[in-house]
Amino acid sequence: MDNDDARMKIVEDSITLEALKTLARKQFLTMIKAVIDVEQGIMALGGEFHSDLETLLLETKDSKRNNTWGVNLRLDKTGDQFIEFDSMINLKPLSGNTSRGVEDEALRKKIVSIVDSRVKR
Repeated sequence: MDNDDARMKIVEDSITLEALKTLARKQFLTMIKAVIDVEQGIMALGGEFHSDLETLLLETKDSKRNNTWGVNLRLDKTGDQFIEFDSMINLKPLSGNTSRGVEDEALRKKIVSIVDSRVKR
């Protein structure tokens, strides 16, 4: 994870869309990976893998695995297409989530709300 440290960022307050785009240019250009802690209302951004971001939250912010959910932020999209629910860390069969998406509608809405409150577009 050391090589990714400079490309990973925890957002507890807010980040501008322009700052997201700058961070994304270091990796995937028009997309950036994010892991949302739905309990704390924070998110980690950047890195190569959602699992690296999840580990960052687990180790530095005392996040719990069942509260972390991976998404991709599509910086070239707007509206409902801005957040893409697709991550291996979302596979949580013991919690009832059996896909790479987020199957619970209320949980998806909470993730969208957190992203919307943190990303200033």
